[in-house]
Amino acid sequence: MQNLFRLLPAVDAVLADLTALPDLAGAPRPLVHDAITDFLDGLRADIKAGRITDPAQLAPEALSGQCAQFAVAACRPHFRRVVNATGVVVHTNLGRSLLAEAAIDAAAAACRRYSNLEFDLAAGERGSRYSHVVAILQKLTGAEAALVVNNNAAAVLIALETLAKGREAIVSRGQLVEIGGSFRIPEVMAKSGAILREVGATNRTHPRDYENAITEDTALLLKVHASNYRIIGFTKEVSLPELVAIGRAHNLPVMEDLGSGNLTDFAGIGLPGEPTVQQAVASGADIVTFSGDKVLGGPQAGILVGKAHYIEAIRKNPLNRAVRIDKMTLAALEATLRLYLDPATARKEIPTLAMITAAPEALAKKARRLAAILKKSLAGRYAVKAAPGASRVGGGAFPEHDLPTTLVSLTPLAGAPSPDALRERLLVTDPPLVGRIEGDAFLLDPRTLADDELKLVARVLDAALAG
Repeated sequence: MQNLFRLLPAVDAVLADLTALPDLAGAPRPLVHDAITDFLDGLRADIKAGRITDPAQLAPEALSGQCAQFAVAACRPHFRRVVNATGVVVHTNLGRSLLAEAAIDAAAAACRRYSNLEFDLAAGERGSRYSHVVAILQKLTGAEAALVVNNNAAAVLIALETLAKGREAIVSRGQLVEIGGSFRIPEVMAKSGAILREVGATNRTHPRDYENAITEDTALLLKVHASNYRIIGFTKEVSLPELVAIGRAHNLPVMEDLGSGNLTDFAGIGLPGEPTVQQAVASGADIVTFSGDKVLGGPQAGILVGKAHYIEAIRKNPLNRAVRIDKMTLAALEATLRLYLDPATARKEIPTLAMITAAPEALAKKARRLAAILKKSLAGRYAVKAAPGASRVGGGAFPEHDLPTTLVSLTPLAGAPSPDALRERLLVTDPPLVGRIEGDAFLLDPRTLADDELKLVARVLDAALAG
């Protein structure tokens, strides 16, 4: 055993060899050093356990490739690219919306050079960071005023804390939802200091329920979008115009949390039922909150639009400092919103919109191209075919509606890894690839694959099957 230990190379000697490799050229030297140490510690453990007994197993030519592979894997950034072949456009776990090129360029410019983040160029003095997006949000939504924070949860929190702290906020019992990450409306309301006043039944709420609950302690009326939760059957919901009328009669503000910020009417592609921000503002809501990413297709941000005096009160809240938007997000958000000034340009240039509105014929053509590539690379291992299927918008939007697509299915032939085994292998490739499993097939949806990713999918699959 001692002789085997003596055959192990010195860390510094291996470090000198590995840092010259292209795959590790940009890796921090201490990180590579730690990877080598971990690799050698693993060999020592194998020697002690009797898993390594032959000196040939420790020869330099045997170890060099293994150590390099181990170090490359260990030195990869933990946060990295993933290939999304699930067909879920706004995939919460895979980074939600992809940014438009204009937004990426704007964020990069904000990082690379100084900017007028809080500098008024016309006056030559300190300005407001919110000024970069207020005017365009007013134009796009029709609202009197706007404010942006770091995400929609923060937008809801600061609005309630400003307008209803220590007083009651009335909300329908059927809208007390929990969305991803255990974001629960009742808990956010409690953190804001607002007192929750539930009205109605789980499945049915009437205007009179709000009317009867209003007292001198009432601060506002709250409407919450149900995200990916639905009650069907014997149901009744108070519409926003009805709620606004009640609010006006009692001199109370009405706030609507839309969740996913939708500036586009998708009715033309068969996705009805999702209210737009413009519709909420036109209906008279005093405050509307929504996300800058998800269906809107921009960076993660929380956007508040509405009546000027309410938005100004929220802006002046000291909590705003804790939830304010950063310069990179702000730059990307402005660039995204500018694209919406021309709806046709927005649908073309914003990846989320382009994927949601992709024509079934175009997706079928892309699926056939991918299938042709994979039939060659996976010949004898998987049966590959293109067949009709369904995609999802994701992000809590349009939960009851599928998007027609064409899927590429991989069904294992004799000796090939099962769909579950293939899925596990694809999670450790570079980059990882995430797809879907249905029955005895692993599925790839071209809706969420860029044209230049089709050949990459083939390379990743080859790498997974070679392991």
